[in-house]
Amino acid sequence: MENLTRQEISINLEVMDMLNKQIEKEQRASSLYLAMASWCDQKTLVNSASFFYKQAAEEREHMMKIFKFINDTGGSAYSPDVSNITHEFSSLREIFETALNHEISITQSIYKIVAKCRKVNDFGSENFLMWFVEEQLEEEETIKDILDMFDLSGDMPLQFIDERIPVGK
Repeated sequence: MENLTRQEISINLEVMDMLNKQIEKEQRASSLYLAMASWCDQKTLVNSASFFYKQAAEEREHMMKIFKFINDTGGSAYSPDVSNITHEFSSLREIFETALNHEISITQSIYKIVAKCRKVNDFGSENFLMWFVEEQLEEEETIKDILDMFDLSGDMPLQFIDERIPVGK
């Protein structure tokens, strides 16, 4: 008889549940950034559109990274169902403010999961999440820098701001 070795679960179940919720948040962020990219495309804000297409892809990568981690640790990752994504924005500034608020909420969510990992001694998950902690700090800083451009540019045309949006990271 063949000896089949099954991965024992090494992830704390409460942490797994929180990470599954985080998967949904990352997918929601990806979908939100796609909507933002579309809005920018429609307004011919080329660099801003590229920025948000890239952000959407990154958020999906984050989702997949968490998804794979849960399964690799013997847990069960769940594919998220995301709906009610807004496609209506009044300005480019509103888009970046919305993006910053969303990133801050993602950061806070990651921090709560790290805190739970510490409470239940799930060191493997905590170690895994440190990459996300660093990534979130970078994401917030990038968007804050872009919002600073809006403040510094005064009444300059949107194209002036769009030309200065970083498309590579």
